[in-house]
Amino acid sequence: MHTITPRPADTSTSAHDRVYRGLRTRIMHGQIEPGQALTLRGIGREFDVSMTPAREAVNRLVAEGALSMSNSGRVATPELTNERIEELAALRSLIEVELASRALPRAHMALIERLQTINSTIADAVSNRDAVSYIRTNLEFHRTLYLRAQAPAMLAMCETVWLQLGPTMRALYTRLRRSDPPQYHRLIIAALKAGDEPGLRLAVRSDVTQGLRMLAS
Repeated sequence: MHTITPRPADTSTSAHDRVYRGLRTRIMHGQIEPGQALTLRGIGREFDVSMTPAREAVNRLVAEGALSMSNSGRVATPELTNERIEELAALRSLIEVELASRALPRAHMALIERLQTINSTIADAVSNRDAVSYIRTNLEFHRTLYLRAQAPAMLAMCETVWLQLGPTMRALYTRLRRSDPPQYHRLIIAALKAGDEPGLRLAVRSDVTQGLRMLAS
């Protein structure tokens, strides 16, 4: 009679996924500044993994445009040109306006109340001059709305754009020194309450493009 020896869990895959998700979150939320260099050894030490899962996570993020790799193998967060910022702003405008429009028929009061609560948290982050919290809660506001669109492929594309913009958004926040929460969030909420699709599309388009265009100017 043969005994079956259970196979060990694929620790490499889980380690790679843990590093990937950890780095991805930090980049998207602006915890890593534009042009900041990363080393596989440093990543491995920080996440307590070997070089292999660190390299796999980095390669995956390079493929998504969240990190850049030079011919010499130097890995860093990208420093976006004005042309690239304009392109990503245009992408945000196209994708996010469509997601908001699709979410509108499913925007019940519970969603609107949730968005109002998140917007209060954004205001706290602004008053505390906390750039990372501001970026994180701002993205939470948008993601909460867009989840109601029930368009997962479109939302995945949207998150890839956010990922590429994360470090630049940190630089933008620092440059603007803003002291007020995003004015267009209030207009987004008002349009949702009124069922005003043209107003919603305009508010979302303005919200996702105005700051980035200021950075590129």
